[in-house]
Amino acid sequence: VQLQACGGGLVQAGGSLSRACAASGLTFSDYAMGWFRQAPGKEREFVARISWSGSTTRYADSVKGRFTISRDNAKNTVYLQMNSLKPEDTAVYYCAAYNSRHTGTRQSQYDYWGQGTLVTVSS
Repeated sequence: VQLQACGGGLVQAGGSLSRACAASGLTFSDYAMGWFRQAPGKEREFVARISWSGSTTRYADSVKGRFTISRDNAKNTVYLQMNSLKPEDTAVYYCAAYNSRHTGTRQSQYDYWGQGTLVTVSS
């Protein structure tokens, strides 16, 4: 199983960035997908997750109203659109997949992880 993330980079505060994560080696539509992030010196934290069908989503309070998670099961890809970015959003972002009825808000609930990529928001 591979989760290949792309996107991210450097943006000024108030700007937008998008992330995409392409999955292979699994039946993508069987898995709920999530995004986590880890800021320098901090624990990895939940950002957002989307159900296998895309019908339900859940967000961390810190990103609610600014970030949008979506998926395209035909392309085996999950997306994270990040708007109104703040310096505190600076972190390494990870996509992950899980196949259960859990909430998807804890790292331990996930089966597969992609490599992290850095998003930097300058003030």
